[in-house]
Amino acid sequence: MVRKLKKSLSEEGETKEQKTSYYEAIGRRKEASARVRLYVVTSSTIAIQGAALEKGAIVVNGRPAENYFPGEVYKKMYLEAFRTTNTLNRFVVSVRVSGGGLDGQLGAMIHAVSRALEKVDKEKFRPILKKRGFMTRDPRAKQRRKAGFAGKARARKQSPKR
Repeated sequence: MVRKLKKSLSEEGETKEQKTSYYEAIGRRKEASARVRLYVVTSSTIAIQGAALEKGAIVVNGRPAENYFPGEVYKKMYLEAFRTTNTLNRFVVSVRVSGGGLDGQLGAMIHAVSRALEKVDKEKFRPILKKRGFMTRDPRAKQRRKAGFAGKARARKQSPKR
């Protein structure tokens, strides 16, 4: 499903419409949730949220992904879905993440990117992404605290010696 984004600008009574098509998906991991939009870029740059971005740019919560997820290990992880499908510089990626910590947000972003890439070309990308494990929602989450236990999910209360 491709959505069209309409932007109306009024200049001297005229209304200009700028149509931008994108693929959108939501991914989750632990307590984190991510909404990803893969913008299809026809020209060399595109304006998203007032910033001019070129092909291959990834923006997370208004900041470049290199700044939001620092380090080479994180960079390799969030680019892996694009490398696997050979779509590294084909889209401009806009991500909104919320909740959880940095690792959970990264996992949610990877899941959402994979689901959005699946919408681009289901027959081609789905088997590749599924085989690498990007399409699977990781169900591991923090266990709830149980009554009668010492503050944590599995920690037992200390028993008296005598």
